[in-house]
Amino acid sequence: MNRREFVAAGVAAGMAAMGVQRAAAQESSRAKFRMKYAPHFGMFKNSAGDDPIDQLKFAADQGFTAWEDNGMMRKDVDLQKRIARTMEQLDMQMGVFVSSGGFDRNEFVTSTSKDLHDRLRAQMKKAVEVAKRVNATWSTFVPGNVSQKLEHDYQMANCIENLRVCAEVCEPAGLVLVLEPLNWWANHPGLFLTKIPQGYLICKGVNSPSVKILDDLYHQQISEGNLIPNMDMAWDEIGYFQIGDNPGRKEPTTGEINYKNIFKHIHDKGYTGVLGMEHGNSRPGEEGEQALIAAYRYCDSF
Repeated sequence: MNRREFVAAGVAAGMAAMGVQRAAAQESSRAKFRMKYAPHFGMFKNSAGDDPIDQLKFAADQGFTAWEDNGMMRKDVDLQKRIARTMEQLDMQMGVFVSSGGFDRNEFVTSTSKDLHDRLRAQMKKAVEVAKRVNATWSTFVPGNVSQKLEHDYQMANCIENLRVCAEVCEPAGLVLVLEPLNWWANHPGLFLTKIPQGYLICKGVNSPSVKILDDLYHQQISEGNLIPNMDMAWDEIGYFQIGDNPGRKEPTTGEINYKNIFKHIHDKGYTGVLGMEHGNSRPGEEGEQALIAAYRYCDSF
């Protein structure tokens, strides 16, 4: 073999090796994540387009095995059915949808009237119907605003009584309401439920498998920090997690929260549920969406 042939052969071998490495990297990028991280509609619209079904398929192709949609109850029934059918085909699990927001009123903590209880039962029946249609287990529930005219402990008692009414409907259907403590300082000033210990007390008072905590780690980093110790203390009442780094509420690795350690801790405790990706993308376009996926690959490699 002369020198020219030798060099050509070496280049060909190098190109072949690079092709194998590239194929392996692509295969690795599409492997299923270890944990059930759940994107939401719009997160991958630059890569997948506007069609929600195409977005689901794109996410599954990237290795995601779950999905969540706060606005599911507002979607028409046909679309709900299409989403559920597609997720079943893709072997993806549905995460939370919102069944009660209550961001503009304090009735939930100031009243236990028959009228309120009747409305709560009707709302929960609608939530159960949606949950059955889309194969959902969890629904986000926010108990509304705090009152400045009533002692806090009375508000807590009212909250517990009203959630027991909700549980009467949800428990036989297997729907779990997950109470989300939300921060005052960056997003939701004036809400009643703000911290994990408070949610823990409420769940113990309601004493139902259909009322648990949604531990949104972004909100809790702002409200109280101490994420892993609070998680451990309230573990038996936590039903769901959501993710977002702080500051900025973008994907993991963009802020101060060590999500690689947190995901390992949650995994090692035996959690097999969904972790909702309730955050924005730190960078625009397809490039930003690929950066988001890479961030989850990094944090999932514990």
